[in-house]
Amino acid sequence: MPLNAKALGEALHEDLILHSTLCRRDAGAFQKAIQSGQDVVVACTQEQRLFGDLGQQTEGAVSPIRFVNIRETGGWSRDAAKASPKIAALLAAARLPDPPPVPTVTYKSTGRLLIIGPLDQAEQAAALVSDVLDVTLFTQGPGNAGGAQARRYPVLGGRITGLTGWLGAFELQWSADNPIDLDLCTRCNACVAACPENAIGLDYQIDLAACQSHRACVKVCQVAGAIDFTRDATAQSERFDLVLDLRLPTATPTFLQHALPQGYLRWDGRDLGTLLKLRELVGEFEKPKFFAYKQKLCAHSRNETVGCNACVDICSAEAIASDKSRQQIKVNPNLCVGCGACTTVCPTGALTYAYPSATEQGTKLKTLLSTYAAAGGKDAVVLLHSQERGQSLVEELGRAAQLKLAHGVPANVIPVALWHTASTGVDLWLSAIAYGASQVVVLSTDEEAPQYLDGLQAQMDVAQAILRGLGYTGTHVQLLRANHPTALDAALQALGQTRQKTPAVAARFAVAQEKRSTLEMALDHLTEQALMPVAERPAAIALPAVGSPLGTIEVNKDRCTLCLSCVSACPASALQDNPQLPQLRFIEKNCVQCGLCATTCPEDAITLQPRLLLTPERAQLRVLNEAKPWACVRCSKPFGTVKAIEAMLGKLSGHPMFQGEALERLKMCSDCRVIDLYSAENETKVTDL
Repeated sequence: MPLNAKALGEALHEDLILHSTLCRRDAGAFQKAIQSGQDVVVACTQEQRLFGDLGQQTEGAVSPIRFVNIRETGGWSRDAAKASPKIAALLAAARLPDPPPVPTVTYKSTGRLLIIGPLDQAEQAAALVSDVLDVTLFTQGPGNAGGAQARRYPVLGGRITGLTGWLGAFELQWSADNPIDLDLCTRCNACVAACPENAIGLDYQIDLAACQSHRACVKVCQVAGAIDFTRDATAQSERFDLVLDLRLPTATPTFLQHALPQGYLRWDGRDLGTLLKLRELVGEFEKPKFFAYKQKLCAHSRNETVGCNACVDICSAEAIASDKSRQQIKVNPNLCVGCGACTTVCPTGALTYAYPSATEQGTKLKTLLSTYAAAGGKDAVVLLHSQERGQSLVEELGRAAQLKLAHGVPANVIPVALWHTASTGVDLWLSAIAYGASQVVVLSTDEEAPQYLDGLQAQMDVAQAILRGLGYTGTHVQLLRANHPTALDAALQALGQTRQKTPAVAARFAVAQEKRSTLEMALDHLTEQALMPVAERPAAIALPAVGSPLGTIEVNKDRCTLCLSCVSACPASALQDNPQLPQLRFIEKNCVQCGLCATTCPEDAITLQPRLLLTPERAQLRVLNEAKPWACVRCSKPFGTVKAIEAMLGKLSGHPMFQGEALERLKMCSDCRVIDLYSAENETKVTDL
């Protein structure tokens, strides 16, 4: 792997000394560095564990140590000779401080394990973990061999009606509807032998569909009294810390969502790694609270009417639920797996990714791209991948390239590991393009839920439409799908077959934590640097109907009565009234296309129109509809609109409660209506009763 220490040092503004065997012969240099108190970056991840052990054994070692992989990500490829700018960028990003701590979510497990499945397989699994876990079995048939004669574990039976929860807090609900009480059963097998229909298996439960009511089993079980056909089915529940489900692939598992709860595992009977993981899940555990939620920005609901439902629909962990009565969503932090897909599709920024935050992700992208450009790099491609399967795939490709079996990661492709590939969206992608990236590519493996890919693609379609509308030709944002190093290698090589137009000047803004603020800064820079002359630019860029966080609304003036219910429903203050005149006003820059206005409108007079307006009017207040005010027939004070009052009179004129003077009062303002009611001689007053 060729390394130019001088060129790298110039790009990083420091003197670098090349060490070829830092973990062996040059270990003394590493020990001296970590005694300096300054941050130490080790450009090797293969011996990370060895470096960690060496750091603990070194007296006076106080320096923070960070590791970065420059070998598989660039040094091992056919483009290695041209990879210096990328290596400099990776080293610069590795020097950035760790994200500040965020609130954590705590799990506590005492090791109470529930195993669900055929009794023979459940007992086999229990034998491998029962020395450290408190095991209870829930039988789902006898399996091939049935239960062992000696009952070593508590066994439950019946029909499961519910299983909810997470690590340390699972609750099983079931209906004990079988005539055999497993607590009383001694497994003497007398009932099995006596049953003429062979309706009793070695799970010691009766198949009621096969039973012909001979009751021979009851007679032979008189001493134990475990069989009672007259017993009513009872609803029961019990709590567990862990769940092991053995019912695949022949039966439906308990949890159907893509992202399973912490502490719930499935076992096929072969992979012992699952059981080893179970054995470790005893104690107290913490994870970051990956999200932050600001209810006042949420466009989910107003007045129990649902507008934006994007986060609820995309969550693969079923951690997000609607709470229409409180005009918000509820996110269960115990079920949240930190994928960030909800923050990606959220149009307002009510849900934001907290660890790392958008600001920290933006700083990393800006550092990577500015360092890459300063070192002479061209046409940078940011490859966003997961830190698990995605990272593994990149490393496998690097090793294949070293063996001359693949091309490897191209010199202009900068891999960036994320907790999850769904955690970045249009605001960060466009920011990366503004910072100088020619492409932003998101690597999808077999980890992602199907709805994540749909959500990412919808957001990419929006970003690409904006860029093309501004004259930036080429494909700047795309989803790359690969499950094998060969497929990844071919896809990465294909990226170089197109050329993208990018801003002539890289942006200098810092990514804000507020999604809309970042999006606006990126749009401003991209618009300012657009290659298309101002005179040739369209007034507006049409955006896809799905996933667009930008746009306007169209109001049917013939239908609209200016009731202004849409104004009270708008969560982004895009729709506003005029206290002085009956007007409906609009600021397009604020609109998030949540649809609450259209859903709330009683006249169905509002239609959404996704677009990016390029004229100054986008940030200005404009009138969508206005009407002549209605004057009170008693005092002449204006209130309401002529159209609204006439519509109300037309709807209520046939109602028995609004006849004669009552109908006339509808033409009055609220004050005059009360005065007229109390001054009318033919009205019955409370004081007269």
